[in-house]
Amino acid sequence: MNQFANNITGGQTTGSPRKSWWNKAAKVYVFLFVMVLVFVFGLMSGLYFPNRGQSSDQLKQDAALTLSAILAGREDINVDMFSQVWDLIHNDYLDKAKVSDQDLFYGALSGMVEALDDPHSVFLDPLSTQEFTQELDGSFSGIGAEIGRKNGYLVVIAPLAGSPAEKAGLKSGDRILAIDGQDTADMSVSEAVYNIRGPEGENVVLTILVKDGQEAEEISIKRTKIDIPSVVYELEDGVAIVKISHFNSDTGDRFTEAAQKILRDNPQAIILDLRNNPGGFLDVAVEIASSWLEPGQVVVRETYSDKRRDVDHKALKRLSLAGFKTVVLVNEGSASAAEIVAGALQDYGLAQVVGMTTFGKGSVQQLMSLLDNSSLKLTVARWLTPQGRTIDQEGIQPDQEVNITEEDYNQDLDPQLDKAKEIISGD
Repeated sequence: MNQFANNITGGQTTGSPRKSWWNKAAKVYVFLFVMVLVFVFGLMSGLYFPNRGQSSDQLKQDAALTLSAILAGREDINVDMFSQVWDLIHNDYLDKAKVSDQDLFYGALSGMVEALDDPHSVFLDPLSTQEFTQELDGSFSGIGAEIGRKNGYLVVIAPLAGSPAEKAGLKSGDRILAIDGQDTADMSVSEAVYNIRGPEGENVVLTILVKDGQEAEEISIKRTKIDIPSVVYELEDGVAIVKISHFNSDTGDRFTEAAQKILRDNPQAIILDLRNNPGGFLDVAVEIASSWLEPGQVVVRETYSDKRRDVDHKALKRLSLAGFKTVVLVNEGSASAAEIVAGALQDYGLAQVVGMTTFGKGSVQQLMSLLDNSSLKLTVARWLTPQGRTIDQEGIQPDQEVNITEEDYNQDLDPQLDKAKEIISGD
């Protein structure tokens, strides 16, 4: 199982909880819950393979008996609802010929996971699982926009540097109201990712409401292969600027190369730019934070529902950059693994954090493989900074709050970077 924290569109970390499904569709999710249990245990016992000689009625009867055994004593769940709804769909649904039993099966699994009311936990069918794995490897086709849910809306967390999304003008905080005309109000992040991505060279049309905007606009963006280095290093006026756009599988090695250059160049200070970084692998975040911390110091605390599983992730022995004055840049698009690094360096007083309060995506997901190469990305824990501060929904508050206005953006001004340089030169 892989542990990570991000939601990758054509470009998984993230957002605030969606509006409560239980307030609006409790009966639907009772059915989905029942249906999933039936299918899962039916699959395990071989019930859902008609070619084994069982009739549809026999399958349904056996499934109901299995479910009755599982839910014995649960008076709040009516087992007969499964048979009732199953029959209604197969007998009366207008477009029943277009829906296979496998569609219903995957839909039920998705529904059960969505009933958790956690936008970071999702069911991925085999194709989505394959695509998601490719994304975490750092190469994929799409528009290069990180998306998540916040305050009930599907929003842009961050456009990747140099991506079609950035070139089209998408910015952190923009709301995505529709994808190719399809309303996103009740769309999961995983479904949105699937709809935004597509064959290289084809366009996707997003209906966007900019942050604090009044009128929505449609933006057509051409999909392309996204393969951008996750770490970029430059030396500017004696200051080392390290931009990390992701915490992907290649990021640790790329950062090691940057650290070697820093030690060679011996700069006045380091600016670690984590703005619009939506996160990635936990172990990569630990590796990078270790370049400032002493081996054995806590980078992030991981807390589970079962407190016996709680664990402290500790710094490793790495090339040390602790001797350099460091400023970390963050903004609303900094999430998950980026927040772990910023929070650790801030807690130990190893860096000043400049910018805006981060996204607040501090939960832990594990990618669990299922029987048919599907997978379940499930929230299993939350992260705390070394001093015990909650990251999830709270974010990391900067030591120096500096915003970038629309005017700054349009004029290519960067007051956050300017503030970092000012802090460095002030010593």
